[in-house]
Amino acid sequence: MTSIKKQLSELARGTDEILPEDGLVAKLRKKRPLIIKAGFDPTAPDLHIGHTVLINKMRQFQDLGHEVVFLIGDFTGMIGDPSGKSATRPPLSRKQIEDNAETYKTQVYKILDSERTHIDFNSRWMSTMSASDLIELASHHTVARMLERDDFNKRYKSGKSISIHEFLYPIVQGYDSVALKADVELGGTDQKFNLLVGRQLQQDFGHEPQVVITMPLLEGLDGIQKMSKSSANYIGITDEPNEMFGKIMSISDKLMWRYYEVLSFRKLDDIESLKSEVAAGGNPRDVKFELALELVERFHDRKAAQAAKKEFIAQFQQGAMPGTIKEISISNQGSSLGLAHLLKEAGLVSSTSEAFRMIKQGAVKIDGERVEDKTVQILAGSTNIYQVGKRRFARVSLT
Repeated sequence: MTSIKKQLSELARGTDEILPEDGLVAKLRKKRPLIIKAGFDPTAPDLHIGHTVLINKMRQFQDLGHEVVFLIGDFTGMIGDPSGKSATRPPLSRKQIEDNAETYKTQVYKILDSERTHIDFNSRWMSTMSASDLIELASHHTVARMLERDDFNKRYKSGKSISIHEFLYPIVQGYDSVALKADVELGGTDQKFNLLVGRQLQQDFGHEPQVVITMPLLEGLDGIQKMSKSSANYIGITDEPNEMFGKIMSISDKLMWRYYEVLSFRKLDDIESLKSEVAAGGNPRDVKFELALELVERFHDRKAAQAAKKEFIAQFQQGAMPGTIKEISISNQGSSLGLAHLLKEAGLVSSTSEAFRMIKQGAVKIDGERVEDKTVQILAGSTNIYQVGKRRFARVSLT
């Protein structure tokens, strides 16, 4: 069996906090598999690789012999997670939640071992709870504690409304840990308050409190904002192989190491060796190829990954390859910018009329994907590789 020291080293990789760390050591010394919980509200039908930061950590626990529970928050999804929100989040319908949850069940098995993964739904215990039960549960937390949350506090001080049902979210999420008797709960840094409520409720119900492990929120393709569909800076795990490969190749060399740390299954020693190769003069593009191959193979297969690499090289063989592409930053004071104007500002075309003509001819690509809509607006904060014709390339950041 893997030593406690080695387990801790691997499990600490890429984490933001382990609360408390000595608690995790004590848990690992138990002569039984630990129950590892991570919850996901089915708020959208598809997962992106930002979500897989947590799922990868679950797989690490799984490989060390522990039990993982992929908890689908079909009950909490109807409340709407207020974490990081500046306004009340509209709850989803039961039909939306059920449809989204079904897709999650198939997508997570691209990473987790299906035979060693327990998928559960928090409606299993919450839907049988009576009104009096819920009132009793709510009595375990105070309004003052709720207002310690940064997002609630900001909304309260600015006079923005906070609905009563939003206060129920962290309490219900915390009770999930009681129901599952979780030893460890994983979550993003934005979930820290909710995860600690779980520890408190377990103590209140006479259970040994869980260890909380928070994982960083993965930056999107722009390297700035959190990866999300609303920011159009995401890589979906259901993206086609060529699209996924191209998006990974579009990230900056600096962001590449971040992705290696939290997304790759390579050993830390291997990643350090790759860093040394690049520092000694190696081309970071070649290292990025390895990352793209690994991720595309994980979500598709080896054949698809190799074909995507071949196609990517074919797209660029007549011009510059990533790694030699010029880096350009354009400031538009935080506002979006029309594609034609961006191409002109980046020096990829001589005029907006040329840009419109090239778009109409299908000669413009963003991250390897052809764009034929001349009305496309590029969001501020995005970073993408733009191609005009066969030989003009630039990685452009719009701020």
